[in-house]
Order: sequence, then structure tokens, then C-alpha cells
Amino acid sequence: MTGRATVTFGGPRAGEAALTWGQRLMWRAVHLMGDSQSFLNCPWVLPVYGRRDLPAVLEALRTLMERHESLRTTFAGTPDGPVQRVARGGELTVELVEAGRERPLSAAERIAGELGRTVFAHGEDLPLRCVVVLDGGRPKALAFVFSHLAVDFQALGLLSAEWRALLRGEELPPPAWQPMDQAVLEREEAFQARSARSIHHWRSVLDEVPLDVFDHAPHEPEEPRFIEVGMESVALAAAAERLAARWTIGTTSVLLAACATVLAEVSGRRRAVMQLVHSNRRDARTRSMVGTVGQDGLFVLDLPATDFAATCRAAQRNALVAYRNAHYDPFAMRAMREEVGRRRGREPDLDAFFNDRRGAGSWPSLPRAGSDEDVAGLTGKTRLHVADAWPGVRFKVFFTVGTATDTGQLSLIVDTAYLRRDTARAMLLAVETLLVRSLAGDVMMGEVPRLGRR
Repeated sequence: MTGRATVTFGGPRAGEAALTWGQRLMWRAVHLMGDSQSFLNCPWVLPVYGRRDLPAVLEALRTLMERHESLRTTFAGTPDGPVQRVARGGELTVELVEAGRERPLSAAERIAGELGRTVFAHGEDLPLRCVVVLDGGRPKALAFVFSHLAVDFQALGLLSAEWRALLRGEELPPPAWQPMDQAVLEREEAFQARSARSIHHWRSVLDEVPLDVFDHAPHEPEEPRFIEVGMESVALAAAAERLAARWTIGTTSVLLAACATVLAEVSGRRRAVMQLVHSNRRDARTRSMVGTVGQDGLFVLDLPATDFAATCRAAQRNALVAYRNAHYDPFAMRAMREEVGRRRGREPDLDAFFNDRRGAGSWPSLPRAGSDEDVAGLTGKTRLHVADAWPGVRFKVFFTVGTATDTGQLSLIVDTAYLRRDTARAMLLAVETLLVRSLAGDVMMGEVPRLGRR
């Protein structure tokens, strides 16, 4: 069975407002990336729990559309700046596809990836596309792609939780906070003062960081120029969890410290400067808001001459500083960075990123590994692959921790004019090796193997 269905929705409110700070950041990214902005799309899969028929599934989808204004929003530029426009009502066309010989969830994951390759026309399109995957005519999963202007990965987690509740027949309280509310709040004096403090912190760092991510000039790139190398490693996740518990820090800090260390080694420096993608949901009002709230924090790590444990603790302290200063008006931030560029001759290159997409900072379905020696033995099962190629993306280095719950997913996008494919693979394996070796005893920073710069 294949075909289409229409979900007709009518929400309680319509309106137009300026973009939130999170939306402004994404608006600029979308326009900078042009035809490559599909990189910013968010594929997502929702299983159909229980034996629900198609009308029940479509009704739950309608409820989500009506509850969350971001799913009914288009985005447009105006002479006074970009705006979000929330529609009260409308229609979403949903494709119906039989899984055939595929497992329905596998088919949904494949379809979501395919949906994500098409750019949104943000001024006209609803910020999501949906396919219902059927098995013998019964819905088994929904494959989505969302615009990153409408959601971030924390918002997707909220939608997943609500989806499960709706299919159980639960009544949900109306959302207390929407992106239009957030846009009004960010114009208040207290938020403008917060933005000014964050921008002051960034300026103090940008005034003295190196102007380039790498000292060496670009060489002839590979084809394709931009690649994403992915690693799946149970050993990585198990080691990160054990080290975090041993040192009383978060697993994100352990992974960030390892990635920053490897980046510093490859760049030939004792300092790593990276932008951290931060959820920015410390405000209770935004914790239940389906929207895009995240912004970038500026992280600096001077590698100590002691052991990796000290590096991880320093990474946690410095990441907290970065997170505290990751809430700002992106337009004001852009003006400050341009001013720094005029003073220093050009803007510092901050084209190195770290993004932990996990919501809880853990791997709840990770297999039990036994002893530390057993964890080390798991490295033989680690798999690396070139996960994707993104023509036109502008990242030199972009580490991402994936959302899998049963294995450690770490990927690295690189510009091969600066880092060859083999170097990217070696960097991921070096992160795993550093964590696993740290289980057996202190790893002194002078012992971290230097990777060849290519």
C-alpha cells in the first residue's frame, strides 16, 4: 500500500514575531550554506507504539502540530529583519509507504535520511516533512525531517516523549512557552544585559586567540573535499562512562577533553579553541519548548603538562564558562566579531566545533563490559566508515557525538584541504585509544601520540 493522507490542523494562536536568538543563529547558517543547508536538516524517526491504526496515528500527529507553534511556522526576511510567522491552521501532506522486505524502523531511518537531502523553502514550506511507514497496511513508524530553524535535538526528544504519551491516550497539558514568547522575552533589558556579558567574554578571547585553526596552508583537497568520517565504538562509550564516574565529571567533558587534545596534537599547539554547540535550556521556560534554542559557546583549553584526568577536569571547568556565555544576540555578536576583525586585520578562524547531541549524556542501552580489560578488548569491534560527504560545507573540523543509546557514536567532518581522510580516521581512533588507555592508569599528556599533520 502506498498513497497519501492529509493532516488538517488548527492551533489556538497565529502571529508574527522577530526571530529568537537561536533562530537568528540558524537563519544565518542556512543562508551561509546555500545549497548545502540540507546539512542542517534534522532527520528523525518515531516508532508507532502498540497496535494503532492509521487514523489514530494521524490524529496524534495533528495534535503535535496544534500544540507546538514551531511546527506551524514559516520564516521570511523583511526590510526590518527576518521574522517567524505562525499559521493558525493548514494542512500537512503525509506520504504512506509500505516497508516491503525491510524492517519498518530500518525503512523509516532510510526514508528520513532521504527526506533530509532536500532543502526547505523556509518562506513557504512547513518546517517538517513526514512519511508513515506501513507493514501490511498497519502504521509502524513515522519518518520525519525537520528544519533546524524549527527544532533542535532537545526539542526532538520532547516530541518523542509526547508522541509516546499521545499514543497511550494520555491528555497533555498545553505548552506553557512557545518561540514567539521567547522572542519577546529576549528583547527585555535583563536578556540584553546577558547578551552583552557573553559578547564581552567572547571579545576578550578573540582578542588573543590564534587567527587560524591550523598553522599550515591548505593543500590540494581530496575529492570530495568535505567528508564525514564516523566511528561506532562500544569501547569509547564504556571507557567514557567509567572515567566520568571515577573523576566525578560528565561524559561530555571526557569526550570533549579527548577531542580537544587530539585537535591540539594535530594542529601542533598546546591550546585548543573550539565552538561548543550548547542547548541553552537552563531557563525552565525553555525546557519544555519545542523550538531551536541552542547557540555556540567559545571553549579554550590549554593542555596541562600533567595527566589526562587533569585535562578532563580543566575541560569541564572551561566548558561551564563557555556555556554561561553562550546566550547572546547573534546580530550583536556578528558586529563584535567584525570589529575584532578590523582591529586584528581579519577575524580569528573559529572553524572547529564540538556537538554532543545526546540529551542525557549517557548510553542507557550500552552492553555490560565487565572489567577495564574487557573494555579494552572491545576496541576490536570498533567500526569506522565515511558516513557522508557534504559539498560546500565550511567546516574544517566538526566533532559530533551521536544519539545512539547502545554504542558510542563519534563522527568528524573535515576539510580535506587541511586534514586528509586518513588523518580524520586516525583522530577518531586516537580519541578512543586515549580513553581506553586512561582506564589502566594515568596517561601523561606528554605520552599522547602525535598524529602526523598532512
